[in-house]
This record gives sequence, C-alpha cells and structure tokens, in this order.
Amino acid sequence: MRALITGGGGFLGAALARKLRERGDNVRVLGRGFYAELEAGGIDCVQGDIADYEAVRSACDDRDVIFHAAAKVGLWGAFEDYYAVNVGGTKNVLRACLELGISKLVFTGSPSVVFHGGDVAGVDESAPYPSRYDSHYSRTKAQAEEMVLASNYDKLATVSLRPHLIWGPGDRNLLPRIVAKARSGRLFRIGEDNKLVDTIYIDDAVHAHILAAIQLSPLSEISGKAYFLSAGDPRPIWEIVGRLLAAAGLPPVKKRIPKGLAFFAARACEAAWRILGLPSEPPLTRFLVSQLTTAHWFDISAAKRELGWRPQVKIEDGMERTAHWIKATRPFD
Repeated sequence: MRALITGGGGFLGAALARKLRERGDNVRVLGRGFYAELEAGGIDCVQGDIADYEAVRSACDDRDVIFHAAAKVGLWGAFEDYYAVNVGGTKNVLRACLELGISKLVFTGSPSVVFHGGDVAGVDESAPYPSRYDSHYSRTKAQAEEMVLASNYDKLATVSLRPHLIWGPGDRNLLPRIVAKARSGRLFRIGEDNKLVDTIYIDDAVHAHILAAIQLSPLSEISGKAYFLSAGDPRPIWEIVGRLLAAAGLPPVKKRIPKGLAFFAARACEAAWRILGLPSEPPLTRFLVSQLTTAHWFDISAAKRELGWRPQVKIEDGMERTAHWIKATRPFD
C-alpha cells in the first residue's frame, strides 16, 4: 500500500510507519517536526501542520490509504486549539481524500468519546456519545469521529479505531507523564477506589490499524464503524501505574488523598490557571480525577470478530519489554 500517516512523529504514528515500512509498503508521514530516524529507515517525512489544508493535500497526493493519527492531546488548553487540530485537521484530511480520490481512511479515535464522568465498564460500540464532555480533547475527538464515519460512502471507506491507553517502548505520553509526576512527588492515589481500566500495548494497536487498512473497502463489514481496542485484560488502575513505575525503576505510589479533596483541589487549580492565564497544564484537573477514580474498560469482541484481530502481547510481557527499553535508552534521564 501507499500510505500516509498524519501525526507520524507521535508514538503510535511512528511505530505504525516503521511496521508498514518493514512490510515493504511505501510510507509517508506528515508531522510538525522532521524525523531523522524515520527518514533513515526509508520513510518519506513531510513537515507541515494538519490545520493547513494545502499541506495536508500535498502530503496526501499519490496515496491510496490515509492513517489519520494526528491529534491534540492533553488535559488542558483552549477549546479553539483542540478544535483546530482535532476537528479542523480531520476536515482537511476528508476533503483531501475526496478531492484526490483516496479510497481508504483509517482514523485513530479514542474511547474517551463515550466517557460520561462515571464508570464505563464492559460497554461495546453501541454506547452513545454523552450529551456533555468534561474535556476539550474528548469533545473534539467525538466531533471528528462523527465526521469520519458519516463520510463513509461508495468512494471513500472509513473506519475509526479506539485504542485505550497505548503504552510500551517509545511511549512519549503516558509513561513520561507518570514518571515525571512520581519523581516530583505529585503522584497520589485518590480515595479508596482502584477501578478496572483497559490498556493496549503499542504493537497490538499498530497491528489493528494495519488489519483495518487491508480489509477496508466500501463493501467491507468494517466500513463506517468504530471499534474499541485493548488488551482485553482490564486491571486495577493502580496496578498498571505501579507496573509502569517499576519498569522505570521507581517505587509504587503510596501517598493517598481523599476523593472529595482531590476534586476540590482540581477545581481550585483550574480556576487559578484560568485567572492567571497560564498556558501550562495544572497539576490536577477534574477530568484527571474522574479518570483515576472510575472504571473504563470495553468489550472488544467486535474488533475480534470483524477485524480478525487479537491482542498478542500480555501485559506482563509488555512490561518486561518496556523495562528493557528504558534500561537501554534511558529516556527519562
């Protein structure tokens, strides 16, 4: 396949690019930076902004499948910034696909699009979008996904994959955040809850994206649908955090604060950051507290049945690989 990956410099995008190139595919990535390591591996790197239509159209030229993984992530920031990337960028990708006659679009969605503030336990893809969101990220990802799935028709086949908490060697988001908070003494267990959460190892997320691209066509069973992806092995959230910290050579989290106090502190932090106009992320937000104190795990039977996908890497094996990567590369030093 002749593939373009938007967000190709990110954790998932870069791993997907390397795997596709390993398969012998013609791979191009679009990102804000220049990625020498990817270039050295025979991957065409195009520097550009997903919010710039001309840059997107140019990058999409002569491709037959688009993997749209670019997104603004995080727990804080202006709605306009999230909208410009997550919604505006997706509009640009869809427009380019239609103008250039590209027939396949694999969108990287997020399970957070169904998060309503309470436990999300074992739900499948029939779970609706909530009426309101507590994060700009979730809201704009839902808007983008709706557009992608609504654009599925006889000339453009679309699918949305919703991987939950991707981790593993090369992680540039989840693991670095946990390590930084732990080292600064700002990582606390909240309340007495230790709810179940799903995660997915990077290789399994990449494999699902490739399978989707191979199968996708206007007449395929997967076109116009969304799929949850995970290891299918939900664990207590503080077990996962503890294992990731152990992989980084750090002790488990022992400090604890009451849930009510955490929400109060989060509201105070958000108010202070708004009043002061600080661009950085507050140390605590209400969305983060909700995520740490609620269950979020999903029924992945549809992905197994219709994509023919199965998670291959057990959590224990993935943690061992991650520990080896940290020891070899020392990414947090």
